[in-house]
Amino acid sequence: MNNVSVITMFFLSGFNETISHRFVLFFLSLLCYCIICLVNVSLIVIIILDSNLHESMYILLCVFCMNALYGTAGFFPRFLWDLLSDVHVISYYGCLIQNQVIYSFACGELSILALMAYDRYVAICQPLKYHSIMSKQRVIRFACFSWFTTFCIMTVNTFLTFRLKLCSPYISRLFCVNWSIVQLACFPAQTTINAIVANITIIIYLLHGVFIVWSYMYIIQTCVKSIENRAKFMQTCVPHLVSLFTFVVAILTDVINMRLGSKELPRTLQNFIAIEFLVIPPIMNPLIYGFKLTKIQKRIYSVVIFKRTNFCFIRSDNSFTHS
Repeated sequence: MNNVSVITMFFLSGFNETISHRFVLFFLSLLCYCIICLVNVSLIVIIILDSNLHESMYILLCVFCMNALYGTAGFFPRFLWDLLSDVHVISYYGCLIQNQVIYSFACGELSILALMAYDRYVAICQPLKYHSIMSKQRVIRFACFSWFTTFCIMTVNTFLTFRLKLCSPYISRLFCVNWSIVQLACFPAQTTINAIVANITIIIYLLHGVFIVWSYMYIIQTCVKSIENRAKFMQTCVPHLVSLFTFVVAILTDVINMRLGSKELPRTLQNFIAIEFLVIPPIMNPLIYGFKLTKIQKRIYSVVIFKRTNFCFIRSDNSFTHS
């Protein structure tokens, strides 16, 4: 037992199945990460620069995209490096930091979705009070508080993992997550407090889900009575529900596979299940909101038309000069 406290590196054995296709996977992963950065940064810039979009719904969407950039930055750069490396190792502290970033991203995503649900509830069910309840300053405070709370909760989980004595440096995944590290503990009795805090964390974020369901029960009840509210529901609530469904399915699939999954599943499938919540929602969410929300659509079209007009003007001016 003298060696249990000297682990300084972890070996990520999930990469063993990627060796024969690593260059193809690297190219696809790099392309995916570039698309994630492009669509999320574009939406953030559009919302920040257009004063007409400085409303609570768009501010929360901006925070949503920032959280996606934060979470994917904790995964993709390291993942791309490992795909090109012959030895897939990560330092002990690097592993804990990656765990902290990815978990706080995932839980922060659910917190922001809960805020979005509340915003839609107030907009549709209490429209006369909307601007007083969901002012810009209050929305920003709500968003900062929810993300800071999430970060602190995840820090507690990470600290409890940090205190464990570990007997193995092998993690059978593509990246570090809390449960995989806790399973390496030498003394199972030490992990009791980890399990208790983890279950409390799960309950907290399940309550976020209950709150979202409660909000939509009232929203749907209100929309049934009004054609105008039905149109508003289709315009602003459907993207939110699609984002929520995509994220929850991706997270639940990974959690179920991690806790209850069969060892007989092909490693390639296990790897895909593990990373889908870091790939699909960050790409889909900006596209869904960009195509569905009218104000953002108009802003994108105006930018595209402006660039096209400038390009045509430059070409015609060059033609005139040459002639």
